[in-house]
Amino acid sequence: MGYAWAALMLVIALSSFWIQQIRLVGPFSPIHILSILVLVTTVPLAVWHAQLHRVAKHRMVMISQYVFALIGAGVFTLLPGRIMHAVVFGQ
Repeated sequence: MGYAWAALMLVIALSSFWIQQIRLVGPFSPIHILSILVLVTTVPLAVWHAQLHRVAKHRMVMISQYVFALIGAGVFTLLPGRIMHAVVFGQ
């Protein structure tokens, strides 16, 4: 299950680079920073800690990744002008 979760997180992080509605720096937005963090640090760290049986560190990385992904992605999806903003708050 862990490898499936890590693979899905990598796929989701990679797929975010095709989301280009909010363009702050060229075609990129702050959500791309989160994607880079997932690709470069959190998923590799979590897998590494799991392979070395460092349960507490693995748990900490995975929980922080989950929380920050929910909060970070949630904030960016609820920005004015996005579809979810209109769904939640109305036009």
